[in-house]
Amino acid sequence: MVRSLVPWTGFSQPIDIFRREMDTLFDRYLGWDGGRSMTMFEPVTDMAETEDAYEVTVELPGLKSEDFNVEIKEGDLWITGHKKDEREEKGANFHRVERQYGEFRRAIPLEGPVDPEKVEAHYKDGVLTIHVPKTEAAKPRRIDVKA
Repeated sequence: MVRSLVPWTGFSQPIDIFRREMDTLFDRYLGWDGGRSMTMFEPVTDMAETEDAYEVTVELPGLKSEDFNVEIKEGDLWITGHKKDEREEKGANFHRVERQYGEFRRAIPLEGPVDPEKVEAHYKDGVLTIHVPKTEAAKPRRIDVKA
């Protein structure tokens, strides 16, 4: 009779608990972090489009401007570089390592023709901002409708 006082949670709760335990197991013993490899640094990137240009913002904390390259290749914007592992392990027992290091490459497809000669990139406080202007042919044109 006591059993009837326990709220029914269905079968999903034990499955959810099992899934979380398995995720923790893989994270702890295989070095996985939410599906991201600990050997690959993947910078967080935002991209916006206006009528005249693409605006790309990339977070590159701890890097200097000489640690990465910005290129237009085959109609895509490429951001490549290397984030060095600078921690010293002498006599240290790490309990958690979440910061990512290593080579990175982001290739961002650009929808339509751009003017590579007018691309501007600025880097300040760990944030790279890239302005990629569109060519005149790629800009939307208003067409007057005659009545």
